[in-house]
Formats: sequence, structure tokens, C-alpha cells
Amino acid sequence: QLGGNRCGGAAMMEFATFLFQGLAAFVGTIAFAVLFHVPRQQYLWAGVTGCLGWLCYLLMNRLTVSTVIASFIATLLLTAVSRFFAVWRRTPITIFLVCGIFPLVPGEGIYYTAYYFMMGDTAAAGDWGTQALKIAIAISLGIVVILSLPQKLFRVLLHRQEEA
Repeated sequence: QLGGNRCGGAAMMEFATFLFQGLAAFVGTIAFAVLFHVPRQQYLWAGVTGCLGWLCYLLMNRLTVSTVIASFIATLLLTAVSRFFAVWRRTPITIFLVCGIFPLVPGEGIYYTAYYFMMGDTAAAGDWGTQALKIAIAISLGIVVILSLPQKLFRVLLHRQEEA
């Protein structure tokens, strides 16, 4: 066959897009870390946190029908990774969490809410605003769920990894 396997080519293109978006989230998170004056030695780990959160969001968005659920699950992972890095790097969790959450913030929804409100289309503004609010609440709940876990759990996980 001259054309080759078209399904395989589409899957490779989708995988390349997935990796590119992960890289973009990594770089964007590091840029946000620089803007927030995060200590230089934490840039890499802040970037990893944002990258993992965004890749989880993309994967969950593909597996579920709801961007709200995808945002919630990605926030669970991102917050858990932030807590792990905070214990491992002996740094406050906010270093990783605030920067890492950046790719998940519903900026598009907030923008279009304001745009449609200014254009006088209150129905579209309400739709976009409701969706952005749902995502913001999902992010907040994801953070609360993981932060309610005892710190000792993350220390135990770290010590088990160091022993192995």
C-alpha cells in the first residue's frame, strides 16, 4: 500500500500533539514560576507538576465527557504531586501548587464570559461563566481533597521510595 496505515498515522499525530501540549504546559509553568519568583532550583519540578496536571487533564478529557470531571481528576493528581515534591524538596507546597495549577485555570471561559457580557449577549456570557465557575469549583475541591490527607502519608511514601 502506498498510503500506509492511516489509523497509525493519525494516532502518531495525536500522540505528537499530546507531547507538544505537555511540553507547552511544562514551559508555561516554568514561565509562571519565574514570574512568581520561585527559587531557581525548583523550576524543573514546578514545570513537571504543571506538565503532569495538563497531561492528566488531556487524558481524562478524552476518557470522560465532562471537562469539569477532567479538571477535578487532574487537580487531584497535580495536588498530590505538589505535596510529594514539597516533602521531597523540603519546600512549601505553594511553590509547586500555585505554578502547577496554571495550565488548568479556565482562562478561556473567563475571557469569553467577559467578552460576551461586554457584547451584550448575556445568554452566552452566562453559559461561559457557568462552565468556568464549575471548573473553578472542581479545581478547588480537588485541592481540598488532597490537602485533607495527612502529611504523614506523603512522608511515608517518600521514605519507602528512598529505601527501595
